[in-house]
This record gives sequence, structure tokens and C-alpha cells, in this order.
Amino acid sequence: MTKSKAKGTKAETEVVKYLRQWWPAAERRALSGAKDKGDVAGIPGVVVEVKAAQRQLIGPWQRETFAEKKHALASACLLVVKRPRKPVAQWDAYMPADQINAALRWAGDAQELFNEGALWVRMDLFGAAVLLKAQGY
Repeated sequence: MTKSKAKGTKAETEVVKYLRQWWPAAERRALSGAKDKGDVAGIPGVVVEVKAAQRQLIGPWQRETFAEKKHALASACLLVVKRPRKPVAQWDAYMPADQINAALRWAGDAQELFNEGALWVRMDLFGAAVLLKAQGY
């Protein structure tokens, strides 16, 4: 296993362990090639992609996460990015704004911004887990 692959596996494992307090069935998903469905399974309707790279490529990672949401036919997705020297609860979590009911209230006529995951909201993983759970996931 390459060093970067091991780093990614470790980050995915940490995220899964953390998310199990809300979703006990959460587990690492096996790789599935070109039609990948995210890194975490066991949260019905949600795709979770985990990144632990030194170079931050948020835009491409958001597009990858959104594509995986489509592959999985899921209704929600979450991109989790490891933050060095921070506990997993404080890692960055990115979610398309259309998944957050409160965000739609202030958006008004800006609905086109929400099409195809164009606008994302950043929060910590704890906040993202609480929002997903509150919405019934």
C-alpha cells in the first residue's frame, strides 16, 4: 500500500468511527471503480467522501462528491477534509447548500445557484452530522 493510500484509509477509518455515534452501521465502502459511491457506507441516502491530502483541491473534490451522489442515487452528500492536528469532529465538512433547509430561506430567487451542487457550505464534521441527523438521515 502506498503512503498516500494508507493516509486516506486512516482518515476514512477515523471518520467512520466518529460517525458511528449517529449511524452505528457506518463502515468503509469498498472501491467500486469509475462509478464510485463514496468512502462511507451505512448511512442510507448519504454519500460521504473523505480526503486527507496535503494539497487542498476543494473544487474538484466537490465535483467528485456530487458525481458519487448521482452514482449512488443518494439524496445527500458530504465531503470531509482532514485538518492537520485537529480532532475528527473539527475536520472540515462541505455540503451542498440545497441540503440545508435554512440556507434555502435566505436564497430567495437564487435557486439556480443550488443546481448541480454549485454552492457548498463549509462547517465542521460535528455540525454536518447534526444537520444530517436532524433531517432524518
